[in-house]
Amino acid sequence: MPHLSLDIAFSALALGCAAIASVTDLRERRIPNRLTGPAVMVALTLHFAASGWGSFGTATLAGLIGGGAMLLFFLAGGMGAGDVKLMAALGCFVGIHSIGTLLIATALCGGVAGVLLAARRGMLRHTLQKTCALVDHHGSHGLVPHPDFNVQAPNQLRMPFAVPMAMGCLIALCAQLYSQLRTA
Repeated sequence: MPHLSLDIAFSALALGCAAIASVTDLRERRIPNRLTGPAVMVALTLHFAASGWGSFGTATLAGLIGGGAMLLFFLAGGMGAGDVKLMAALGCFVGIHSIGTLLIATALCGGVAGVLLAARRGMLRHTLQKTCALVDHHGSHGLVPHPDFNVQAPNQLRMPFAVPMAMGCLIALCAQLYSQLRTA
C-alpha cells in the first residue's frame, strides 16, 4: 500500500507539471525548457530519494518511453519539441507502472479535443480529409513531414497539446486512486 501511495504522489506532481505547461501552452503556444528540464531532474531525484537506483532506472525508462512515443509524432511533423520534452518529464514522474495509462489517456483526450476543436471552428470535414491525406502520405513516405499539413505550415489548426497531456495525467491519477480504494 505505501508503494501505491508514493505512485499517487508522483502522479499528482506530474499533473501539477502538466497543468503549468498547459497554462503556458495556451498563452504562449509553447512549453518552455525552463519547465521541462527541471521537471525531469526533480522527478528522477525524487524517485532516487524515495526508492533508490531501481526506481531511478524505471522512472528514466518511463521518461524515454513517453518522450520516444511523442518523438515519432514530432518527426512526422505533428507536434512541437516542447510536447516531446513534456511527455518525457511526465513519464519520469509517473514511472513505468503508469506510463502506458498516461500515453493511452493522452492519446484519447488529444483525439477527442482535436475533433471538438475542428468541429467548433467549422473545420471538421476538412480536418478529416487532411487526416486521410496524412495517413496516405506517412504510409508511403514514413515519418517525413507532409509538405502542407504539419505544425510549421501556415494556416493549420493547432491545438496546445499540453492540455490533453494534463487530462491524461488526471486520468492516470484517478486510475491509481481507484486502484488504491479497491484494495483498501
